[in-house]
Amino acid sequence: MHPLVVSWSGARAAVLSALLLALAACAGQPPSSSPPVATPELFSRSGEAAAPQQWWVAFDDAALNRLVDRALGANLDLQAAYERLNQARAVRARQEAGLFPSLEARAGAERRDDGDSETDLFSAGLAAEYELDLWGRVRAEADAEAFRVAASGADYQAAALSLAAEVANTWFELLTQRTQQELASAQLDTNRDVLSLIRARFGIGESASADVLRQRQLVEASREQLLTVQARTRVIEHQLAVLLGEPPKGVVFPDDGTLPALPPLPATGVPAELVRRRPDLRQAYFQLQAADADLASAVAERFPRLTLSASLSNETTDSEALFDDWLATLAGNLVLPLIDGGQRRAEARRFRSLREQRLYEYGQATLVAFQEVEDALVQERQQQRRMESLREQLALADSAYRQLRIQYVNGAVGYLEVLSALQERQELRRTLITARQELLAFRVALYRALAGGFPVPEEEENA
Repeated sequence: MHPLVVSWSGARAAVLSALLLALAACAGQPPSSSPPVATPELFSRSGEAAAPQQWWVAFDDAALNRLVDRALGANLDLQAAYERLNQARAVRARQEAGLFPSLEARAGAERRDDGDSETDLFSAGLAAEYELDLWGRVRAEADAEAFRVAASGADYQAAALSLAAEVANTWFELLTQRTQQELASAQLDTNRDVLSLIRARFGIGESASADVLRQRQLVEASREQLLTVQARTRVIEHQLAVLLGEPPKGVVFPDDGTLPALPPLPATGVPAELVRRRPDLRQAYFQLQAADADLASAVAERFPRLTLSASLSNETTDSEALFDDWLATLAGNLVLPLIDGGQRRAEARRFRSLREQRLYEYGQATLVAFQEVEDALVQERQQQRRMESLREQLALADSAYRQLRIQYVNGAVGYLEVLSALQERQELRRTLITARQELLAFRVALYRALAGGFPVPEEEENA
């Protein structure tokens, strides 16, 4: 047995230490956890109600709670996000394996024929190999994959948050269309009643034939409106079914629900907490940390590598003596990069630029998050004011129509005035229903911007 012994002289160690310090200086400082943007102290508005992690329960809608739970358990896009998380976990495990020695066992048997005789040859052996992580390259690669796992977990949370918001908005839209359908049916009945009134007046010569024609046209327009709403209702049901991971016609939804009342305004907290809480911002931060670890690995690639290997082996023609005498070897292998045409330096430069890119992306995502909260607050407040105006307009339109109808029956006004008042009142009723749904959508956007909590599924042991 002739093991290879690697000795380190003081001069060589000094040279490598100096090289390490020089290259480490080029690597730069690790990124800060704070985004590279100014963080405001407070948001423009805040309530007092504590926003639950499962924010959709704030609407006090049992049907919505069931739908969100079903979607979180069966939505195919969310399951795909979970599998991406499992892939990242597998890559991390593979990379972390480099931190430990590898051990292989070999065994073989062969028959050799030299022309005069045949000989059976048996062999067995063990081989181990381990790279001494002198400069932290292997650890940096493992850390990079660990950060990518964390980023994938945050991405899963962001997907779950978006899914819950989409289910809530789709459910509210379905309830809105059902209300619109009821309203369209009632308006069709109203327009038919008015048509009967005009026909009766036409029969006694108090209305023109054009009035009858105009009202018939309005009846047909009301029927067309009802058909459109019915079709839209079916389409939304199909959308909601797919969100639940079901075929478009495979789900029956409860038909007795109405749009819920707007919950109290939640406490928005401080923007600094939002940065730590929002999954998309955490994902961007972990991507930044992964890029920094990649940079550290690329810098370490310019340093020498020292690998230790050991083996036990035996080769014999007697199978019974296969485990009697072993040949043991211990070796060290030192690889020192000398000339590569600038390849490693360019790779380090690329990863440094990538780290800066991730830093700016992190900052931009933070600004967008602040904007989404402020936009939702402004839109909700303005929508509330708009609805107050719509309610006032509708009350005035109702009064105007009732008075004009009485005046028309008495012959004081013409039919066109009644027709205009009727159409305006009906349009305001439809608009007010849609405005209620939009108000709820703005609140969903606020909850989504504030980010509720979603647990990341644990890694399966046998996965």
